Amino acid sequence: MTAAIEAAECGRQVYLVEKEAYLGGRVSKMNKYFPKLCPPLCGLEINFRRLRVNPLVTVMTGSKVEKVTGASGDFTAVIKTAPRYVNEKCVACDDCVKVCPVNRPDDFNYNMSETKAVYLPHAMAMPAKYVIDMSVCKGEACSECVKACKYGAIELNMEEKTTTVKVAAVVYATGWKPYDAGKIENLGYGQIKNVINNVEMERLSAVNGPTGGKIVRQDNAEPVKKVAFVQCAGSRDENHLPYCSSICCLASIKQANYVRDQYPESEVSIFYIDLRAPGKYEAFYKKMEKDKNVKFIKGKVARIEQDESGRATVTVEDILGGGKLKESFDLVVLATGMEPTMKTDKAVDVVLNDDGFMELDRQTVDGFIPAGVASGPVDVTTSIQNSTGAALRAFQCGVGKRG
Repeated sequence: MTAAIEAAECGRQVYLVEKEAYLGGRVSKMNKYFPKLCPPLCGLEINFRRLRVNPLVTVMTGSKVEKVTGASGDFTAVIKTAPRYVNEKCVACDDCVKVCPVNRPDDFNYNMSETKAVYLPHAMAMPAKYVIDMSVCKGEACSECVKACKYGAIELNMEEKTTTVKVAAVVYATGWKPYDAGKIENLGYGQIKNVINNVEMERLSAVNGPTGGKIVRQDNAEPVKKVAFVQCAGSRDENHLPYCSSICCLASIKQANYVRDQYPESEVSIFYIDLRAPGKYEAFYKKMEKDKNVKFIKGKVARIEQDESGRATVTVEDILGGGKLKESFDLVVLATGMEPTMKTDKAVDVVLNDDGFMELDRQTVDGFIPAGVASGPVDVTTSIQNSTGAALRAFQCGVGKRG
């Protein structure tokens, strides 16, 4: 969004292609930013407003770039847009949801809750328009949503569209996904209910999340008294992600704040290999370090098991304290790393490094420009900064009004 807005506000025609049914990506799923601990939707809403008033930006949600041909300054991009089954007449009145008989896992909440087959992706979604999951919808065999919609906004026969555009440059802001913690067998993710990953913790802590912001055990919904954070879950590991994602330590410190703020008597343990809080983030770490109910324990977790009460028992070698620790927790949060989306979903012929990221100086085609986490794991602030740089680079790829 940043790259698109910066380019458009400098007079370029821009096509903003988003595979989800809404803008904002994983940032919209966060509870708070570090270090200020303010909600991300505040910053997103500013960008949404800038997009709404700029006629040079064409927003294409539910879309993917299928093919790019040509050269810098003269590319042809083929974009496919999946049917939303809800048209521009939608006013988000919620009448269709009330009559829908089918539930589906809510991917916005990482499947920790459910929506109806027709749903608004989230309360602050842009566009504020419903979408139908046709993989579970009964279609015309039901049609209850069609009958309920007084605006004629439901189109169950809507079809996929293909759009071809001419552009001067292509900015890849393809983002990331959390590493699949189920691949790390010794940590119990997927087998132990009270072991979750860090993005799930973010939704669990959010007021618009599956529990209304209550951080609770996943087996019985009871408040948590002891919480553990396991750093480098799959990261810096040749069998999984060989690199450091740079933000996981700070994310866990932020989430430890969530627990301590909600439960003043709670205890938090953070198991780490190395703590990384560069530059301005050092003070954020130091503030949490002073909390007597938060322990930073240097040691790699060997395994996590479930005890008889359903709690998660962590076995770890305490390197600085000496000896092996074995302790049970109400909730264990795995700090999984950032895996580039393009590593497994590369739609066009860009050059990726060994870790799956797109480095600008390695591209064989001028005019292919990475932005945000597409070029490497970074926090939101850094992503915004290098996305502005991506827009400036795109200006150099052509003249005139091509985007």
